[in-house]
Amino acid sequence: MSEHQKPKYRPIIEGAEQLSLGISMVVAVLLGVGIGILMKNFFHQNWLLWLGVFWGVSGAILNIYKAYKKQMKSLDELKDDVRYKNYKPKKDEDDEYYDGEGKYE
Repeated sequence: MSEHQKPKYRPIIEGAEQLSLGISMVVAVLLGVGIGILMKNFFHQNWLLWLGVFWGVSGAILNIYKAYKKQMKSLDELKDDVRYKNYKPKKDEDDEYYDGEGKYE
């Protein structure tokens, strides 16, 4: 499928991908704990459980890092969009010290 023919259900998939970050963190930790318990029972070494926990937490952190990099890539694409080149936030009535130029005095 070419880039010009994007499926109409793509936004739904991208939304589900964002929701799945929390689920993937829990699954990564549970898999690590499960592998740790299996190794502990198989080799009769208690420290292998903690190795599995470490692997699970590391996997969860890696999932967060990948999601962060993907989000930054999409924001960098928006940064170069002409619609947002000269964007200046409007002065808000609640911001007493905001000068409208992106600076707070």
